[in-house]
Amino acid sequence: MIFKRSLLQELFSTALAMLVVLVGIVIAQRLAYYLGIAARGVVASDAINALLGFAMLRYLPMLLSLTIFLAVLLTLTRCYRDSEMIVWFSSGIGLAAWVRPVLLFAMPVIAVIALLSLFVTPWATNKGDEFKDQLEARDELSAISPGMFKESAHADRVFFVESFDELGETVKNVFVQSMQHQKLGIIVAQQGYRKDEANGDTFLVMENGSRYEGKPNLPEFSMTQFESYAIRIEPTEVKHSPPSVRSKSTGELLQERSPAASAELHGRLAVPVSAFLLVLLAIPLSFVDPRAGRSANLIMAVLIYTIYNNLLNIMQVWMAQGKLSTMVGLWPVHAAVLLLTGYLFYRRLFLLPLLPRLGRA
Repeated sequence: MIFKRSLLQELFSTALAMLVVLVGIVIAQRLAYYLGIAARGVVASDAINALLGFAMLRYLPMLLSLTIFLAVLLTLTRCYRDSEMIVWFSSGIGLAAWVRPVLLFAMPVIAVIALLSLFVTPWATNKGDEFKDQLEARDELSAISPGMFKESAHADRVFFVESFDELGETVKNVFVQSMQHQKLGIIVAQQGYRKDEANGDTFLVMENGSRYEGKPNLPEFSMTQFESYAIRIEPTEVKHSPPSVRSKSTGELLQERSPAASAELHGRLAVPVSAFLLVLLAIPLSFVDPRAGRSANLIMAVLIYTIYNNLLNIMQVWMAQGKLSTMVGLWPVHAAVLLLTGYLFYRRLFLLPLLPRLGRA
């Protein structure tokens, strides 16, 4: 009882720390990416939080799988390194006795991974694609950020605003450059606001400014001062991209008979299956050989995890391309990892204990 309670407590604390670290790394990476495309004006800055949330839901099954794998590996490795394993083995608790408490810790997480992979991740992918379509359908004014130049979709206008007011409805110090009929027009105004008409037209109304117009590379320009000046914003055509295979629900994939749908379904099932096999693999893999160094098993675990996931991705692509039978699926890769796990258990339980006896003989 003390053995299981102490092990479960350490597993949960290690897993929580690992999850925080992994989530932090993914958030930092994705946030840097979205800030970069927002700086180029591809997406509006107010859409970053939503895009980041959808991305985290897509990555969460993989993060949870890696978390429990590393938690079991690091916890048992510490027990070997601090000689706690020798104490437990001397008390009659063999390596096989660690399987039950480890699975007691991992199975609820694996159930959550299966739920996320089969239902939540496709929903998040679908909603993320719809949100991106909505972003592309927004007009030019919606993507303007203070302090940044924004070019229109047809590259015939450039907008710049210095700041928004406290309510965010009025912009201050507006700059608009346009090219019409081979004439360059520049508008500078103290403030402006958006106006939506009943017929669906949208205008940028600027107040207290000046308009300069002339031909490029010529010194002659005409200047007009105005109290109010409106520019019609061209509406953006709404494009609804067809749903991708990853955005389809699991029920839709079961009804569809295409190789791409079968490959996606096998890929979703592979996430919880691989999480289960990796947790079992971590038990014998956590053995620390003092002659090989403290990090040898960790390096081997990362290498096995990388090869395992890459093989799953390669075979999933082959299934989608019709090069691999859907009846075979990704199960050969899982079977290879299961055989590796069984061999390591056999080596730790039977072969290694015999070596000292053979040496004395």
